[in-house]
Amino acid sequence: MENHLLFCILLALIPAFETSDFLITQFRNIKKRSADELIVNGIEIYSMKIDSKVTSRFAHNVITSRVANRANVSKEVFFDVELPKTAFITNFSMTIDGVTYPGNIKEKEVAKKQYEKAVSQGQTAGLVKASGRKTEKFTVSVNIAAASKVTFELIYEELLKRNFGKYEMLIKVKPKQLVSHFEIQVNIFEPQGISELEAQGTFITNDLSQVIKKSFSGKKGHVSFKPTIDQQRTCSNCSTSLLDGDFTIKYDVKRDHPGDLQIVNGYFVHFFAPTNLPNFPKNVIFVIDISGSMSGIGIQQTREALRKILKDIKEDDHFNFILFGSNVHVWKDTLVKATAENLKEADDFVRAIEVEGMTNLHGGLMKGIEMLNTAFETNSVPKRSASIIIMLTDGHPNIDVSDPQQIQMNVKKSIQGRYPLYNLAFGYQNDYNFLEKMALENKGLARRIYPDSDSSIQLEGFYDEVANPMLTEVELNYPENAISDLTQNNFKHYYDGTEIVVAGRITDNDLNSLTADVKAQGALNDMTFTEQVDVEETAKALQEQEYIFGDYIERLWAYLTIQQLLEKRIVAQGEERENLTAEALELSLKYKFVTPLTSMVVTKPEDNEDKAAIADKPVEGTDSFTVVLNFIFLISYPFLVTAEARAVSSIQSPQMHPVLYSRIAGPSLYTSVDGDPHFIISVPQKEDAICFNINEETGTVLNLINDPVTGIRVNGQIIGDKRVSSDAKIQKTYFGKLGIENKQLELKLEVTPEKITFQTGREKTVFTWLDTVTLRQEGLTVIINRKKNMVLSMGDGVSFFIVLHQVWKKHPLHQDFLGLYTLDSHKLSEHTHGLLGQFFHHIDFDILEIHPGSDPKKPDATMIVKNNKLTVTRGSQKDYRKDPNHGINIPCWFVHNNGTGLIDGVHTDYIVSSIFDTVTN
Repeated sequence: MENHLLFCILLALIPAFETSDFLITQFRNIKKRSADELIVNGIEIYSMKIDSKVTSRFAHNVITSRVANRANVSKEVFFDVELPKTAFITNFSMTIDGVTYPGNIKEKEVAKKQYEKAVSQGQTAGLVKASGRKTEKFTVSVNIAAASKVTFELIYEELLKRNFGKYEMLIKVKPKQLVSHFEIQVNIFEPQGISELEAQGTFITNDLSQVIKKSFSGKKGHVSFKPTIDQQRTCSNCSTSLLDGDFTIKYDVKRDHPGDLQIVNGYFVHFFAPTNLPNFPKNVIFVIDISGSMSGIGIQQTREALRKILKDIKEDDHFNFILFGSNVHVWKDTLVKATAENLKEADDFVRAIEVEGMTNLHGGLMKGIEMLNTAFETNSVPKRSASIIIMLTDGHPNIDVSDPQQIQMNVKKSIQGRYPLYNLAFGYQNDYNFLEKMALENKGLARRIYPDSDSSIQLEGFYDEVANPMLTEVELNYPENAISDLTQNNFKHYYDGTEIVVAGRITDNDLNSLTADVKAQGALNDMTFTEQVDVEETAKALQEQEYIFGDYIERLWAYLTIQQLLEKRIVAQGEERENLTAEALELSLKYKFVTPLTSMVVTKPEDNEDKAAIADKPVEGTDSFTVVLNFIFLISYPFLVTAEARAVSSIQSPQMHPVLYSRIAGPSLYTSVDGDPHFIISVPQKEDAICFNINEETGTVLNLINDPVTGIRVNGQIIGDKRVSSDAKIQKTYFGKLGIENKQLELKLEVTPEKITFQTGREKTVFTWLDTVTLRQEGLTVIINRKKNMVLSMGDGVSFFIVLHQVWKKHPLHQDFLGLYTLDSHKLSEHTHGLLGQFFHHIDFDILEIHPGSDPKKPDATMIVKNNKLTVTRGSQKDYRKDPNHGINIPCWFVHNNGTGLIDGVHTDYIVSSIFDTVTN
């Protein structure tokens, strides 16, 4: 129809031509240009549809993408979508030229073995997922032959949560090119009736807003978004797409009663969200990390958020601030009422907050708990009030009590279940698992605050979620003998605008009616809510829902049960943890959910062998990557490509190189500097490493390790090649001299490629690399292995390994140099610094947005480390301890520009004047 219309317009505009040949030629050119715009690198996404069906808050989502290879050679096709973190993938399949390759969900270990078998045969490729704030990325790619088509279909499910009075569904829209048929269809069925419905997108322009169609009536709601190709364009003549951002649907239901019971096929769900109740007065203690690592954006945005929160604190609330760095500071000795005068004084206090020292997390948190406990014991806060502790930290406890298990034990013992603890983890350098476990043990939760320009909004947003407690000690009860497999049915607080959801299985087949009794403490008095429904009538009334999603209550129950079992598993230990794991795994497999305990394996038979890839569920606070980065299949046809040609193409074609994400094997975890000079930083909890180079002039001395407490210091002097290479933009440099000092032992050790000089006090001893030496004295062991390496141990907690690199003496360019490996550093203090020493403390990072780099074998990615966002490259550096000639490759993420953003400050900050100098520039 559009083509006909366009043709008519052209005729009307050009009446002077006697024939239509010109018009037809031009029309064909326009058609060809329009078609060409839809093809990017030979690939056309000719259809993309997101079909969502929501029944009673439970969403069943199907993303279907149809892609064609319009090139005359095989091409790699990507399917790249972002899913809500709260969702579980239930299926994925690829259909290539009519043949479907489905995903199978298996126990993680079983899937891993199948995957590793395929890897060992060189037949696999992989899958990547990275976590953003609210989403996880699912990416696969497949090579398809010329003129072939592939259909990707991904299905995921989630229970929509209610926040600030609305349920929210997030759909990420990012096709990355114009799509002939792009469509979002959302159908909502709510037995309570829909009271409001809205849809909006971060990418929606005024013109596009007219394309969003939404309607609701009674129990049903509908949203559609179906832009034409022209409406997708960033400008009238552009071939780039506007569709890039969040498409959000929000709605709420009618609430004639505080709760709603629904029953289908022997399962029930109880939604409880009373309204128009008075709020409790709150007792809030803010426990804030002011250690040195919070400097910059961390403390700046914390101040900004706290000042905004102070404006929202109600007159009946009590509050206080506790700050912890090396020491613990309190604003007031007790909780104070939120009078205008106190709020003004608090604002002045917050504005003056500055960072200091280390991280006495235990001291700060225990002070807050003690203060809250005392307030209740002395009746200085209302008896009917809701108490919470909100702690914000960006690091690890490293002073006072620093053992996480001991802190958890002390906190749990002191709180005794009386109020929830909410832990906010600022950035990526903290131990999120520890913070989450501690919060869950104390009936709260953990939330990551992302270091960005809106960090203060994130902090304020969390406070808003818990700012209005309406009920405390909420307990939902059902007939004991008629119900089993109940999800969590007791909750510390119920906050305004949220919803409590409980589901279970009905075991009494003769049950005529189901009664729910809810008991809770209100702001004024104890309250009871009772809900009763007829089982048969309710089931019949919900039959019409089958047009959307028939078994939704059973799947909702399974989803909720698995989520809660996984939460309990975080806290549990020993046999209890094993039982929780087994139960969650059984349900994950039965209902085909990809959870942290399962993986989905996608296989494609080819040449009588399987090629496989694994999809895992990321967990906040852990590494979110599988072993391989690209999911690549060679789709070939016998009549097009011979077996020999296939074998050659799989080796030589740049599209056919799987990009491996190898991990460090075995116990080889250390921090080192060797070669040109290449720094390797092990990150044990990731089973991975970060590396960077330092490029400096010959003769420069760099501070590598400096511990002012133990008096241990290591400096290194840079040497270059014998002459400058005219071909190299950056000249190769190495460490030609190392100076190691231990003030407590009065020891100075100078190592060069020619000799090793010991000086203790005034005595000096010189060895050469031709010697074989073992030297032991109190607190010191030195072993020199002739012409190879040496080991230096100082006590039982500091050990270095130095490698001698020797080249042919008559080599025209290169000369001998040294490599330094830190084998043990656990006795060095928390104050240790230096280019290497700063990484003896805990360091964490996250990798996002992996994509091809300038080298097809080395992908680039975005690294979040020390609250910085860096572009890094996957590569490797050499470990020369066992083989000083060839070395062993250590995979790592390479940070460019002399480690900028990874190291504290800039590399020139670490320059010192001499090999035993203590003062950096």
